[in-house]
Amino acid sequence: MDLYDYDESIRRSGFRIIAGMDEAGRGPLAGPVVAAAVILPEGMRIEGIRDSKKIPEKEREELFYEILRNAVDAGVGIIDAEEIDRINILSATRRAMHKAAAHLTNKPDIILIDALQIPSISIKQMPIIKGDAKSASIAAASIVAKVIRDRIMAKYHSVYPQYNFDRHKGYATAAHLDKIKEYGPCFIHRKSFRKVMDLMLPFNG
Repeated sequence: MDLYDYDESIRRSGFRIIAGMDEAGRGPLAGPVVAAAVILPEGMRIEGIRDSKKIPEKEREELFYEILRNAVDAGVGIIDAEEIDRINILSATRRAMHKAAAHLTNKPDIILIDALQIPSISIKQMPIIKGDAKSASIAAASIVAKVIRDRIMAKYHSVYPQYNFDRHKGYATAAHLDKIKEYGPCFIHRKSFRKVMDLMLPFNG
């Protein structure tokens, strides 16, 4: 069963308007967590949609525009590092997803979500393990969330060029850890994350 066939099987069970939802940025040591919700047109296929982590950056950008050009609707939610530190990353991810759903103009019959559930939302949800590899709607949302987050991190690179956020996007690469050791954490680092706490130097805001 391909990704579009999976969504079609959901429609055949009675859910006509399907929103896929996914996030980008739960694991990094810096920057926001971004969630996206996407409603694709019924019966339409966008060639190349798959798990965003398996798509080269240039192709991902092209698919991003193709998705937004053709989507029935799309919503995005962004939670910054300061709020992540205050409420923890799982709660922040769910809050970002709640915002993404709230920004949809068209109310879906069901939201297909990669692994998680959103508390306090009236729309029916279906959490799917490895959903971005099963559902076209979730895969489309994963692409939108990933591209938006990568662009945010590229902008932060211009503010904090010493950390090379444009390269690692805030993830815990050896090069990134070395920069935190050298300069200490900056404003967008998640200071509640163990790897950042372990490397803490006097705050560099």
